Amino acid sequence: MWTLVGRGWSHGRALAVWAAGTAQRGRLEPLPTPTRGAPAEFRAWDRLYTSAERKEKIDMSRFSVENIRNFSIIAHVDHGKSTLADRLLELTGTIDKTKNNKQVLDKLQVERERGITVKAQTASLFYNWEGKQYLLNLIDTPGHVDFSYEVSRSLSACQGVLLVVDANEIDLKNADPERVEKQIEKVFDIPSDECIKISAKLGTNVERVLQAVVERIPPPKVHRKNPLRALVFDSTFDQYRGVIANVALFDGVVSKGDKIVSAHTKKIHEVNEVGVLNPNEQPAHKLYAGQVGYLIAGMKDVTEAQIGDTLYLHKQQVEPLPGFKSAKPMVFAGMYPIDQSEYNNLKSAIEKLTINDSSVTVHRDSSLALGAGWRLGFLGLLHMEVFNQRLEQEYNASVILTTPTVPYKAVLSSAKLIKEYREKEITIINPAQFPEKSKVTEYLEPVVLGTIITPDEYTGKVMMLCQARRAVQKNMIFIDQNRVMLKYLFPLNEIVVDFYDSLKSLSSGYASFDYEDAGYQTAELVKMDILLNGNIVEELVTIVHKDKAHSVGKAICERLKDSLPRQLFEIAIQAAVGSKIIARETVKAYRKNVLAKCYGGDITRKMKLLKRQAEGKKKLRKVGNIEVPRDAFIKVLKTQSDK
Repeated sequence: MWTLVGRGWSHGRALAVWAAGTAQRGRLEPLPTPTRGAPAEFRAWDRLYTSAERKEKIDMSRFSVENIRNFSIIAHVDHGKSTLADRLLELTGTIDKTKNNKQVLDKLQVERERGITVKAQTASLFYNWEGKQYLLNLIDTPGHVDFSYEVSRSLSACQGVLLVVDANEIDLKNADPERVEKQIEKVFDIPSDECIKISAKLGTNVERVLQAVVERIPPPKVHRKNPLRALVFDSTFDQYRGVIANVALFDGVVSKGDKIVSAHTKKIHEVNEVGVLNPNEQPAHKLYAGQVGYLIAGMKDVTEAQIGDTLYLHKQQVEPLPGFKSAKPMVFAGMYPIDQSEYNNLKSAIEKLTINDSSVTVHRDSSLALGAGWRLGFLGLLHMEVFNQRLEQEYNASVILTTPTVPYKAVLSSAKLIKEYREKEITIINPAQFPEKSKVTEYLEPVVLGTIITPDEYTGKVMMLCQARRAVQKNMIFIDQNRVMLKYLFPLNEIVVDFYDSLKSLSSGYASFDYEDAGYQTAELVKMDILLNGNIVEELVTIVHKDKAHSVGKAICERLKDSLPRQLFEIAIQAAVGSKIIARETVKAYRKNVLAKCYGGDITRKMKLLKRQAEGKKKLRKVGNIEVPRDAFIKVLKTQSDK
């Protein structure tokens, strides 16, 4: 694994570290003593200030600005960030060296089960080197593209980053670090002699990372004599203490009893507690400019702890710090309680969880079949799955989650419609509200610029997959003799469900994929209705590209046929675009054998009985209502669309 440390990732300054992969992160070896060679008084001080169980307040005034380093760990998903963080915590004496130290900063159950980081975590490390005491504020960030908002917030509190590149395992005989050095130098423009080859699993060369952090990352540029300016870059919710805000102090000092004001809401709060995360909460007397810690001030609502907000002392108003761009949802899905009696409990759970994950947008929604619920916006499919899993694990909530869709746009055609909607270009997050073609000039769909890095032997298969997803190739670069980097412009709805799985499958797991927002483009979109005996089922309305309407409609009809219970009358399942039926399946009716009592006689008697039965079924079909069971909805809605 390569790790890159520098003065700011955007400026290309970095330190590269080569480390082992994390497939065997559970097997650890003894590591060197963290404070080896340090004076006795520093070792005693180190033990004093790194005991996770100690509740006496820490005196943070000991750390001058020159001896503070704020940095993040940046890497792709499952590339060893958490393993490296574990080793750094052990080397600085923050946690004891035991074989059970795995994913220490991954506190959520979903993180430990999936083996990934989904929420940035902060830890203050006390490091002694060359006779000086350093405060290293580490932020372990997520690696998946769905959680890039977490990463952007973390970077705002840092002066440098540690970039981890899982190139190969240096302790394997077939490792080729020289080849990977050339790749990193070519792709990132980082000199190969600045790379440190480490094994986070075995602890090899990890202490050099700490030394490089001290040497290469600059201290924060702050002023402690100026009025307080603290940036809220993250928050969590505690049911007893309210919102716990993670803050980075750019100016001034804050302590218990201070009255602070939110630049966003203008509300006044009294500080109840300040401290650092070590990695558990460790109260402090005060927090000083340049330091990263937590602050509790009795905030009970998500609006009172706005991410990107600036906090300042009452009657000492300051210029707010640059905040963050609002998270832009890329995927929307309906969420409904399985039992409507659980609506209020689910509402409370969603409100509390959105405090911990402010990138989720919430809009109330309702459905004739599923009842009252919400339409939620997520940054991606994994983000949606993790949010749903956290609801189940942390709040014991069971929900129905509809098929994900992406936000489309429509340009209205008449002045009357523009006046009605109060804007010319409207955004559609609910397929049931998709306007008819006669009302719009054009439809727009979101697109992303995707980057795929793959071994050259899979290039042909990858290109065919991309073409099948309506992607347009923008670039193709040979990184070296064995690897190719492809850039494609993808419609977002083509990759949001199963593209990543398909890519991994056809490349034997070697291809990687990342994407970034690229705006909107014109597209031939249609609204596809699903009808049961001629009646539209609103919950199954889908927006699809015109060329894929038939295949998607056929797949939904087939799943409905397998899910719906048979009735005493025939059920016609149809997919329609406008008035045109593009796919159909039929659920056969239960049929009573009315001829069982006829053992002979004239054929006209049998025909009379069959005709009477047919008329009865026809009448029953007219007056009978088809109620789609909830379990049928769950099966159809949760099944991924076939592309």
